Amino acid sequence: MGKHIKPVDDIMGQALMDYYKHQTAEPLMVKTSQSEAEEYDNAYFFRNFDEMPALEQKALELSKGKILDVGAGTGIHALYLQKHSLHVKAIDISELSVDIMKERGVKQAVCADFYELKGEKYDTLLFLMNGIGLVETMEGFEKFFKQCDHLLNKGGQILFDSSDIIYLFEEEDGSFLIDLSGKYYGEVDFQVSYKGMPSDPFPWLFIDFDNVQERAAAFGFEAELIQRGSHYDYLARIIKK
Repeated sequence: MGKHIKPVDDIMGQALMDYYKHQTAEPLMVKTSQSEAEEYDNAYFFRNFDEMPALEQKALELSKGKILDVGAGTGIHALYLQKHSLHVKAIDISELSVDIMKERGVKQAVCADFYELKGEKYDTLLFLMNGIGLVETMEGFEKFFKQCDHLLNKGGQILFDSSDIIYLFEEEDGSFLIDLSGKYYGEVDFQVSYKGMPSDPFPWLFIDFDNVQERAAAFGFEAELIQRGSHYDYLARIIKK
């Protein structure tokens, strides 16, 4: 059985459900092993298309055919795609997030682990809000591309946004201090907390585009840079050859 997060263990899901039901003002705190805690207004996770960053808007505009929205959260992307008469299935490992999606009107909202899916084919795999992080480590790309190959129709696409967090290692003179003998600098431990309750840390990946391109080619895919954001972030597309 794949990963599923039960409500009692789902710190982020509890924050989102509280906001959805009661418009609570208590923020969600997010931190990684490479950065200090950052406060998120939970309204951010319920934004409409006009409130989304340009990279997300572009990804939605490029989505086509039968779409799988992975790590769909509160369903903001799936709802937009549905509104535009596209066939989309939204999955998340959070039971609470799936409950929110269903209540908000996502037609196909399923609690499922991406790596456990089988038996269906898609034209677009969507990983937004750095959803590519579920790869977890550089070594995780072998498992990731194997599953993408299984789920994608010929000529199908993977759309995702990510960030090159090399800026966290910038020195005063403009150089970057990175331990080249250690693990890739974008492999981090991620943790959220809400009302003083922290989640268990979990591995996540932020990756620069050059490494995406290299990994994609190694597994028979082709990556292209679609658009750069304002701060080391970007939108990319990977095509199944």
